[in-house]
Amino acid sequence: MNDTSTYESPFCTRYASKEMQYIFSADKKFTTWRRLWVALARAEMILGLPVTEDQVKELEAHIDDIDYECAAEREKQVRHDVMAHVYTYGKAAPGAAGIIHLGATSCYVGDNTDVIIMRDALELVKEKLVTVIRQLSEFADKYKDMPALAYTHLQPAQLTTVGKRATLWINELLIDLDELEYRTSTLKLLGSKGTTGTQASFMELFHGDSSKVKKLEMLIAKEMGFDKVVPVSGQTYSRKTDYQVLSSLSNIAQSAMKFANDMRILQNFKEMEEPFEKNQIGSSAMPYKRNPMRCERITALARYLMIDTLNPAFTAGTQWFERTLDDSANKRISVAEGFLACDAILNIMINVTSGLVVYPKIVRRRVMAELPFMASENIMMDAVERGGNRQELHEKIRTYAMQAGKMVKEEGLDNDLIERIAADPSFGLTREDIEKTLVPENYTGRSSEQVTEFIEDCVAPVLKRYAGKANATAEINV
Repeated sequence: MNDTSTYESPFCTRYASKEMQYIFSADKKFTTWRRLWVALARAEMILGLPVTEDQVKELEAHIDDIDYECAAEREKQVRHDVMAHVYTYGKAAPGAAGIIHLGATSCYVGDNTDVIIMRDALELVKEKLVTVIRQLSEFADKYKDMPALAYTHLQPAQLTTVGKRATLWINELLIDLDELEYRTSTLKLLGSKGTTGTQASFMELFHGDSSKVKKLEMLIAKEMGFDKVVPVSGQTYSRKTDYQVLSSLSNIAQSAMKFANDMRILQNFKEMEEPFEKNQIGSSAMPYKRNPMRCERITALARYLMIDTLNPAFTAGTQWFERTLDDSANKRISVAEGFLACDAILNIMINVTSGLVVYPKIVRRRVMAELPFMASENIMMDAVERGGNRQELHEKIRTYAMQAGKMVKEEGLDNDLIERIAADPSFGLTREDIEKTLVPENYTGRSSEQVTEFIEDCVAPVLKRYAGKANATAEINV
């Protein structure tokens, strides 16, 4: 049972997945510290420093059995988290206590761990993002032929299809995935740079042998799953890295907000809805309501994440010379919660896109209410073929359209544009002639083909590349 007397982050209790929470957990952080200390010791052993294989094996055997009470008590005494954990690790592996953290500074474990955690978190984000892309592409393909109103300025403009609109959402998510992949591929470990980035302590350990100092970094990087380390640094990796990573997450938030806002408007139109569970309550006061609460939550969390990117931006800009510590408190909150927010957004998107509801009759009815206006040029061309004057007919249709629009808006009546045109003998068209023109499928352009081409050319290669990783599941708590 949760302790209700203390604050708990909603990211943990309501929004983010257990998988993402673990990536930013104390256990993940401190076991990664130990893995880095093992990698450092092993590399130093390989390169000839007085570190034995038995010591490395002893360290490896105690990566996971962290005595957190011991570490906390020691930190109270020394006011230094890294040295508290060095001490605690040494208690667990006494034979190796003397060589733990040899030549390193705090950022060796702190910064390298931060990069590793961001890499692992980005992999989970990609898996969830691709799942959303897959689900939306299946939806787009299913509804690629269904005509729907398209809008500019939120005013009916022409026709599109329900599936074509979904490709707009997918396309932005593909842009986000490209950015995520680039960001992941360019992440570099800090390596073993020393107190101010000069590697002076390691030059001392290796008696001035630069080649061994450089080799040390690459051995550590390889063991931790990286092929590169940052070329130069102060004590820390550039804090611009945090900004760039969170900006990649912000991209997803922007796309998610666009999708969620479109869905909220469509739900108002009664054309589409997010899933609504059997016993779900839409409103405490109005039992008939079906509020788009999940898409509203996407919008809320997306706003938080987009604003959160300002934190690492200011942090990057206020690092003095080789480093200052005003980054630490901010980054441990902003980076973690940025990922937790992105995870929460994608969890909800997975849920929503797995069960999007379309109401074809409402979609059709709304199309037919506007189609006479959109078909006016075709009607005019048919009348011209029957001997009408193009300029005169254009002016008449414009006038009739204004009159019909006024009847709809001011009188609340149906659109009677067709009746007005059919009653004018100068057009030479009967109502039946005009209604033959009013086939919505004839006004969607290449929408259906565009959906097919987009899925084949743009989505399918991504799903193939992520085969087996586009099936993330998401449980949302509220």
